Amino acid sequence: MVIQLGGQMDELTSERLTPKEIVRELDKYIVGQHAAKRAVAIALRNRWRRQQLPPLLREEIAPKNIIMIGPTGVGKTEIARRLARLTHSPFLKIEASKFTEVGYVGRDVESIIRDLTELAVKLVKEEKQRTVRNTAERNARERILDILLPDSRRPSARPAFVAEPTTEEEASSDSREKMGRWLDEGKLDEREIELDVKDQSFPSLEIFTAQGVEEMGVNLKDMMPGLFGGKSKRKKVRVGDARDILIAEEAEKLVDKQNVAREAIERVEQSGIVFLDEIDKIAGRQQAAGGPDVSREGVQRDLLPIVEGTTVNTKYGMVKTDHVLFIAAGAFHVAKPSDLIPELQGRFPIRVELESLTEADFVRILREPQNALTMQYTELLATEGLSLRFADEAIAEIARFAAHVNERTENIGARRLHTILERLLDELSFEASEMPGEDVTIDAAYVQRVLADIVEDDDLSRYVL
Repeated sequence: MVIQLGGQMDELTSERLTPKEIVRELDKYIVGQHAAKRAVAIALRNRWRRQQLPPLLREEIAPKNIIMIGPTGVGKTEIARRLARLTHSPFLKIEASKFTEVGYVGRDVESIIRDLTELAVKLVKEEKQRTVRNTAERNARERILDILLPDSRRPSARPAFVAEPTTEEEASSDSREKMGRWLDEGKLDEREIELDVKDQSFPSLEIFTAQGVEEMGVNLKDMMPGLFGGKSKRKKVRVGDARDILIAEEAEKLVDKQNVAREAIERVEQSGIVFLDEIDKIAGRQQAAGGPDVSREGVQRDLLPIVEGTTVNTKYGMVKTDHVLFIAAGAFHVAKPSDLIPELQGRFPIRVELESLTEADFVRILREPQNALTMQYTELLATEGLSLRFADEAIAEIARFAAHVNERTENIGARRLHTILERLLDELSFEASEMPGEDVTIDAAYVQRVLADIVEDDDLSRYVL
């Protein structure tokens, strides 16, 4: 379901991505958690359904926000992130606890929407720049040739009253064509040329305002471009590097900034996704007249209008949050969703519980996803010329150790596989550069030899794994 820049959806793509198809796409990367996948698939499909309605009714239908309940490392963040990639939607992950870390001050909750808008602008700008890349490459090529052969003149530069090119012009044109061929073939990549490069540095200013720290910095930069990042300096660069710099500059010139801002706001309003992690950390009710609990309920009340639907002022214009999808997540070990203030509870009507990962899940995680950890390590070491293979019994043993350590220490879900595999392959990763052309198979005996002592020693496993 790809939302186009104008806010309308591509009919063919949206029809293909039915809820079942969305779940199948998520299954490629996330093991289990079918209930959570169903919930986000329905929420996503409802966005497309809303777009098919008459405008008046379309505005009345609010998104069905979701609370994911489950321990760390079971796939909450990954589900939301993959969902956003699937739909090319602006996506922001932020911890709710950031708004309570410094008591009453904290970050302004409206910065969530400003950050999401910045991400959308970057997303739309990159898409626009891809569409003009061929033109940008041609323009950059001509600029490099102008630097290499300053006396050469392109045909378009010749005055109209000159009927025929002179012999000198013909020679210059031949030289330019020859230099152009060398440039295209990469023969000039190591040659150095002088180039005017824009200074991208920008001093950091911490000024507290009603609109937040980040907005003041941006506004100052806009008001005084000559002072902040508007100057250029001449420096020597390789032609290969100059090509990339000039392509970026030319693409920037070809993209209409106002159009980008307008489409980015449209993208945020119609398809933005905000993942509010650690929502349980602000779920505690006010217990006393002072202390951190006071700010917890205060943050909930600050979040309420953003989730409910309001208009936020950003540097690109006003952004309405009425149809932004909010996915909240938390372990809820101590607090419960019912500990949230009633108004906020009502804005998260869908609640799904994610299951703790079992030993069998760990086996599947190591084998099935397209980005499986075993595949990642195999490809990493293949860059050194080392062929690595994991035997089935080794994968089963790794999964057993991961489940065992999670039971005896903190349960950090699938993240335990990262710590165990790093420890398991530590020696091999260090020696791989000296082992080109070798084939190595990780079997159960190897896993036992490296990990058994650490896993059995509780104190050691707490520090190492």
